[in-house]
Amino acid sequence: MPRRREVPVRTIIPDAKYKSKLVAKFIASVMRDGKKSVAESLLYNAFDKIEHKSKSDPLKVFEQALDNVRPMIEVKSRRVGGSTYQVPTEIRSSRRTALAIRWIIRFARSRTERGFALKLSSELMDAANGRGGSVRKKEETHKMADANRAFAHYRW
Repeated sequence: MPRRREVPVRTIIPDAKYKSKLVAKFIASVMRDGKKSVAESLLYNAFDKIEHKSKSDPLKVFEQALDNVRPMIEVKSRRVGGSTYQVPTEIRSSRRTALAIRWIIRFARSRTERGFALKLSSELMDAANGRGGSVRKKEETHKMADANRAFAHYRW
């Protein structure tokens, strides 16, 4: 957070195949060491596997998965008079999406299947159906915020 001026928001170029900014953002998050073509092929392979397994549009499954994983509220630490409180706060939409993408990728990487494309397709399908580690993470976040509702008046 710079003090002098506001940071300009970067424009995201939609991906080549689906013309979606959300898919482009996801590819950028999957990418490691600047290897964008590898990340693209991994995601597109995962989409092919989703299409083969579920016989439905992979982009719709992808968007449904992100909607199911996006958290609405989170806790932030707030220091008041020597003690730290976990204060529930609403999350802005860009952070919601970023958290959802991050959680899906993290839980996909920790799955036991062979190959990242298969792991990612399984995690996306589970998230779209309301299961999986990323959905569980969202529910834990909401439970934590609900448990700390008493400290909501410390919101700033």
